Amino acid sequence: MAVLNVYGQKPDEQITVKGRVIDQDKKPLPGVSISIQEDKKNTTVNTNANGEYTIETTTSDVLVFKMVGYGTTFKPAGEINDGVVTLTKSLIDAGDEDLVYIPFGVRKKREVTATISTISALNLPQIPSSSLTNVFTGRLPGLSIYPSGSQQPGYDVSSFLIRGRSSYNSNQEPLVLVDGIERSFAAMDLGEIESVSVLKDAATLAWYGMYAANGVIYVKTRRGSATSTKVTFDAQAGLQAPLQIAQPLDSYTYATLYNEASINSGGTAVYSQAALQAYQDGSDPYKYPNNNFVRDFTKNVAPTQRYVATVTGGNAFLKYYTLLSAYQQGGFYKGGHNETYDANTNFNRYNLRTNLDLHVNKNLDVALDIGGRITNLTFPNQGTAAFLNAVYSTPPNAFPVLNPDGSYGGTSIFPASNPKAMLEARGASTDLVRNMIATISARQKMDGILKGLTAEVFYAYDIAGSYRSGFTQTYATFEPNGSGGYLPGYGTASKVDYLGNSFSGNVKKSEFWAGLDYNRTFGNHDIKFSSRVSRQVYSVFGNLDTKREGISNRLTYGFKQRYFVDLTAGYSGSENFAVGQRFGFFPAASAGWIISDEDFMKGSSSFLDLLKIRGSYGLVGNDAIGNARRFAFNDFFSRSTTGYTFGTGYTGVSGTAQLALGNPYLTWEKAYKTSVGFDAKLFKQAFSISADYFYEIRKDLATGSQLPSTLGQSLVYVNEGEASYKGFETGLNFNKKLGNVDLNIFGNYTYQKSKILKINEAANLPAYQKSVGHPITSVISPAATANTAAGYISSMYKSMGIFQSQAEIDAAPKQLLSKDVKPGDIRYVDQNGDGIINGLDIVKTDYNFVPNSVFGLGASVAVKGFDLNFLFQGTVGSSVTINQLVNAGNSNNGYLNQFSVDRWTPTNTSAPYPRLLIADRGNNTVNSDFWIRSSDYVRLKNVELGYSLSDRFVKKLKLSQLRFYVSGLNLLTFSKLNDLNIDPELPESGFNSSYPYMKIYSFGVNLKF
Repeated sequence: MAVLNVYGQKPDEQITVKGRVIDQDKKPLPGVSISIQEDKKNTTVNTNANGEYTIETTTSDVLVFKMVGYGTTFKPAGEINDGVVTLTKSLIDAGDEDLVYIPFGVRKKREVTATISTISALNLPQIPSSSLTNVFTGRLPGLSIYPSGSQQPGYDVSSFLIRGRSSYNSNQEPLVLVDGIERSFAAMDLGEIESVSVLKDAATLAWYGMYAANGVIYVKTRRGSATSTKVTFDAQAGLQAPLQIAQPLDSYTYATLYNEASINSGGTAVYSQAALQAYQDGSDPYKYPNNNFVRDFTKNVAPTQRYVATVTGGNAFLKYYTLLSAYQQGGFYKGGHNETYDANTNFNRYNLRTNLDLHVNKNLDVALDIGGRITNLTFPNQGTAAFLNAVYSTPPNAFPVLNPDGSYGGTSIFPASNPKAMLEARGASTDLVRNMIATISARQKMDGILKGLTAEVFYAYDIAGSYRSGFTQTYATFEPNGSGGYLPGYGTASKVDYLGNSFSGNVKKSEFWAGLDYNRTFGNHDIKFSSRVSRQVYSVFGNLDTKREGISNRLTYGFKQRYFVDLTAGYSGSENFAVGQRFGFFPAASAGWIISDEDFMKGSSSFLDLLKIRGSYGLVGNDAIGNARRFAFNDFFSRSTTGYTFGTGYTGVSGTAQLALGNPYLTWEKAYKTSVGFDAKLFKQAFSISADYFYEIRKDLATGSQLPSTLGQSLVYVNEGEASYKGFETGLNFNKKLGNVDLNIFGNYTYQKSKILKINEAANLPAYQKSVGHPITSVISPAATANTAAGYISSMYKSMGIFQSQAEIDAAPKQLLSKDVKPGDIRYVDQNGDGIINGLDIVKTDYNFVPNSVFGLGASVAVKGFDLNFLFQGTVGSSVTINQLVNAGNSNNGYLNQFSVDRWTPTNTSAPYPRLLIADRGNNTVNSDFWIRSSDYVRLKNVELGYSLSDRFVKKLKLSQLRFYVSGLNLLTFSKLNDLNIDPELPESGFNSSYPYMKIYSFGVNLKF
């Protein structure tokens, strides 16, 4: 307390404040309104002709200085002391709301010379979704978001891409920062976020040196305000439904197709006519079952709900923002409940955040942010993939779900594929994940040393851990023996027991930044300088710590608020490289010119309000080196090789062997980024447009070594690759009040194209199999077929349709991809003209899961209490493969599924898919463009319709706002894949073993007190 008395201020002490208000030219400003924040008496005074004023207040109060045409200024009353307050005239893009957050700094939009796209969270829809990425899709130019993994509750995995790909070593995930610290924001509640910015060019990315070549997503959380105390509460309830899901065959269709596939493979019909008849009439459901596992074990809709409460406020000494939210997403499995546990997937998440800003005295400000998150995910012990694979792929006639005696059905072919048993008698697990984040920073003014100089210390500490508990159980299935009894059971049934508890995923991360800022204005000259040193330590139990460190500097110069220059440089290092070669220098420069302020542009002032041209160039690094092992600059040895043979014995002795040779000269990827663009506002700022052309060339890409293997050993990687991308992006906005209607229309479009310039490939590759000159491209093949591997594919056979006759086969090059080729099989191009179809005919293609074009178009309309907003989002130029869908399955189910109905037969020669086979399927399942489809689409991503009750009625309820709204996510999709009933963004979702992608309908209410 003594310290506070000496260095701080006494709260609530009555004082009389006298002062003077001037403009940036030091001239007095008469008529300025001075008020006290959160003053229930609405005390307000105005400055006189000399800009002078007097007001009675307390030391805890904050004075607000307002005047039309000038930026609003907030000053703690106890710090004015008969001083002078300066108001700056508001220029276009330099008002109170025109703030752009950059790394450890903030700028008025007018000053920004870099390419930064920003969206406020207030303009985003309220969607009860477990991942925030769903609400940002299609809203920012240059940012592509696409689902890239499991969509089951608690995951909703998505990937980000900024502008394009210039590296073939990764998908180029950007650096995600929350308040300047590397953290994921997907699991945050929307109420925690103030804005999201995308940093795209070297002018800002060079600050992070070696870690930001892929771009930065910068999330700014909400902070308290002393303007007024506000309490809000949001409640939402909704239903989620699969966008697409497998449609299983009925038993009759399945058996008929199986007979056909068996005969095509040289066998005989497996199912008799009597069996087919029994499947049709259902006369013996135990011997001839007709299951629909999708209908019986999945729901059409599942519940979801979200609740959020916030409190914000403060005074001259303390500002706070506190949020508490709860989210629940139910699984869409049906059944799974017993007396001990419920195995249906269920996800709960609780978020807590408090951001505090403490104004200790006129020279010292301290900020403390504390956040916590608890997630609770329940799932069947069988696992999502195994359970869904049984539901989607088990033949409908495999077994009765329950035998006449109530036991679980099964067979020797499908001994553990009973979905009911998987849910009811296999146990369930619960993953409890706790996250805690904490950030503390202090800013000390140092005007005594140099006016405008401040020092800052910033430290963040995050921890996370996972705890698994639950119940374990096993089950047995039984198959009738044909004489009224059952064969010995498959598996062993056991009673419910507690699952052995386990801890995992324990992570600690600390990040430290410290440095100086210098901000001064000298007449028409504005100077801002920032310098920071940083260090990051990432710790995972059982592994060596991962460390990063560096120095970042930024200098901004502005002249007459019209000409701007930024110089940014980072010096950073990575442990991925050898000692002595770990640090690099990453400079960048950018400039901007408000050309509309020039005298020669005055003739256009009737329609042109602002025109700024800007450009940047610089170098940024990326320390990721593909799939190389950690510390790839060192040599490593394996202690568990097959060993060596000594003496006359033939048994190998365990030994040690050297792995691929380390490369001590490994270095980081170097991205040279160029960006040129403009920002314009027209027609009294009703219409705004931003556009940029960008080009990046990335050098020193890690690629395979082509060194001679004279030592009998390979080299890990070499930096001999090179690639580039180029394109353009634009964002448009029209905002106008038309009578009683507030109308806002917005849109964005991004086009990019990449190109491989250098990559090490085998010297004897024919030109049509080389990657150089092609885009950085591939199609995602998420599941393996009989003869293909899962992963990314860009090399494949070129197809020529389907053989229609034996004569066509005899006249065509001999295809060696399977033992026999018959009518109904896929026909391929003999690329090298040798009369044989084999691996030499595989071609490098340009098919890509990354689209060339990404766009979004939406609008918001408000009139007489009603408001409506919507967004259409889509892509052009991407492709998917359906090989893993049409050929899904295995020999147990005959590779039959809903797509098998559209197969080639002698009476259906125009069918889209080849003939059915159970064996010798290689010719029709290899990777080829026969299975490639365009995944271009347009999607109604979200709609929200709301109604706010009138102010007069709301005040009677002691509220400031009461709003009801309905919303929807992923409502309509227009795609060339609609006839296949698969999703263009994630085609495997709802098929094979994947959780479906969901659409969400919800109803909500928002209260503000």
